[in-house]
Amino acid sequence: MTASEDPPAFRLAYVPGVMPAKWVRIWNERLPDIPLTLVPVAPGEACAVLRAGEADAGLVRLPVDGPDLSAIPLYTETTVVVAPKDHIVAAVDEVSLEELADDILLHPLDDTLDWERPPGRPAFERPATTADAIELVAAGIGLLVVPQSLARLHHRRDLTYRPVSDAPASRVALSWPQDATTDQVEDFIGIVRGRTVNSTRGRRAEPSAEQQPKGGKGGKGTAKSPQGGARRKPAPGGQAARGQRRGGQKPAKPARRGKPRRRS
Repeated sequence: MTASEDPPAFRLAYVPGVMPAKWVRIWNERLPDIPLTLVPVAPGEACAVLRAGEADAGLVRLPVDGPDLSAIPLYTETTVVVAPKDHIVAAVDEVSLEELADDILLHPLDDTLDWERPPGRPAFERPATTADAIELVAAGIGLLVVPQSLARLHHRRDLTYRPVSDAPASRVALSWPQDATTDQVEDFIGIVRGRTVNSTRGRRAEPSAEQQPKGGKGGKGTAKSPQGGARRKPAPGGQAARGQRRGGQKPAKPARRGKPRRRS
């Protein structure tokens, strides 16, 4: 098979912490003839990968840099602080940034939260990656504030995490180049937005059997009653109005039922 005869494919980039499995499963069920390839990328490289055409779309963290990339926000993550299990943080259900002011808070170079630097005491140097920062937390060097998905991704038995009530949050979005909105991109947009198989957006689809008109060619279908006959639209005024249309006469009063009353 030559390159021109290769079946179409869809390449989906995703950053650490994002779990595309549910959407990939729906894609494979709906579009089994179009293979979906996952492309893992570092957080800071996602936009460059999309611009270079190395992926058709990507699950990225906002903000997306540049107006040439479209983005649909999907969800907002809970922000947590990662700490050793014997740290005082482990004894509470939730903390605030003010309660972390006396701790060293690590700030990796691939940080995904929208702040110049985290509060608290700065570390001597910034770790290169979130994975490196996790190792420093385990060594007792400091704490780390990250989206919950990254805390789960780098889970260790000697560490725990707790929500931070007032920390910046990370938003996950589907992004793609505006000038490369292909049919496959439209299909994936429909999946992440929860559209059904018969729903369309910018793409034409043949009506299903249930959607076909039932009144013959070129005409509207006639609604039928449960007995099989055509159901006519009732005239205003109910039974009286129908009686007046028959020769202009009023409908006769219904005969009384039951036994005749005995006269005394």
